[in-house]
Amino acid sequence: MITVDDVRRLALTLPRTSEHLIRDRVKFRVGSIVYVAFSRDETVMGFAFPKEERDALIASEPDRFHLPEESSLRFNWVHAWTSALDEEEMYELVTEAWRMVVPKKVAAARLGSP
Repeated sequence: MITVDDVRRLALTLPRTSEHLIRDRVKFRVGSIVYVAFSRDETVMGFAFPKEERDALIASEPDRFHLPEESSLRFNWVHAWTSALDEEEMYELVTEAWRMVVPKKVAAARLGSP
């Protein structure tokens, strides 16, 4: 199980990241682009994820991952139950979500080539 604090410890080390509390929801973003957000009760973590790959992710592990609400389907976004994620998987999901929203040069400097 992961927590907001676990994600915070990672996210705030990623260049250009800032944390915001918006309508009682913790969000991490680069500029105005949110790449990780939590539900108010912190049981769900939403994260940037390629639209063309999300159906396969959800189908592979439907007990861990699910689609966001219908109004958010137009975005590159997936939800995961925080209770179903471990720290290693959280690290991968958060860093890949961050990679989607920063310039390639910034991501490569931090993480190397994808």
